[in-house]
Amino acid sequence: MRTGIIATSLGQVGGTIFFILGGVLLLEVLLWGVGRVFRMKNMLLYMLLAPGIVGLILLVVYPLVFELALAFSNMSLRTFKHPTFGIKEGIDNFVRVFTRPVLKQTYFFPIFFRTVLWTVIQVSAHVTLGLGLAILLNRPMFLKNIYKAFLILPWAIPDIISGLAWRGEFHYEYGVFNIILTRLGADPIPWKSDPLWNFIAMNITNIWLGVPFMMVISLGGLQSISKEYYEAAQIDGATSAQKLWYVTLPLLKPILTPAVILGVIWTFNNFNVPYFINQNELESSDLLVTALFRAAFEYNQYGFAAAFAFVVFLVLLFFSLWYIRITGGLKGVKE
Repeated sequence: MRTGIIATSLGQVGGTIFFILGGVLLLEVLLWGVGRVFRMKNMLLYMLLAPGIVGLILLVVYPLVFELALAFSNMSLRTFKHPTFGIKEGIDNFVRVFTRPVLKQTYFFPIFFRTVLWTVIQVSAHVTLGLGLAILLNRPMFLKNIYKAFLILPWAIPDIISGLAWRGEFHYEYGVFNIILTRLGADPIPWKSDPLWNFIAMNITNIWLGVPFMMVISLGGLQSISKEYYEAAQIDGATSAQKLWYVTLPLLKPILTPAVILGVIWTFNNFNVPYFINQNELESSDLLVTALFRAAFEYNQYGFAAAFAFVVFLVLLFFSLWYIRITGGLKGVKE
């Protein structure tokens, strides 16, 4: 039976891929024909862009439109075959996000503020530690490449494997942290059952995972800064702190701004670490993405979960636009 299900699934996936590739090939032929008939000189440009545009439509635009349509429905496990679509259902779903528990007992805003706190802690730690390590690695140092390899290693390990490994380290009896505390004469910490310690465990794990990315981005930016700026600052009598504040950070802004925006989006949407560390399913430790997952795939409320997901998307969209506007971080890229 399992073999039949797998074969059917592979057949469906293979048919979809074949259909997409065939559609792209047909589009290329049509564009080539239009270019030959109307003798358009720039048709090669459109032919090269066509596969990327088709992929963008299929992987970004279509899922977003489908999710928005699903948000205006009452689809759930009971109504899966015959859901009702309409403005009333959509309004009910969006109102429910803010006025009724999104989980069994927890409302939207406590989860939202917990997610914001989680994101602020994570991005601040990633940028601070990553930039600090990049400044150290940018200096002449013995065995610097070996240090780089060890520091980048957490980033190279898949999140799921890291989450499972760190979950073992937070075990009440056999985890390395509680073993050390017990050897020192302290009481073991209930990392998994206490909401506060569970949240701290999530932060420790994700800081370890996220610092290498900011370190690599910052190190690349530091190596692109001309030494002449620092020599001019040295002549003016600037201290190391003044060089960092008035030379390094302003010149890194066009590089750090997109990195910070990506870091906020990735951290806000981080699922693997919160889900695998919070295996006791503590609602007081859930973030928006894990709460969304539970609403969709544990409580089977698909229409409500789609509205919930669209609210999260709007939050991230408004933050990205606001952050770019107040920092002007992309001006250097445009110029």
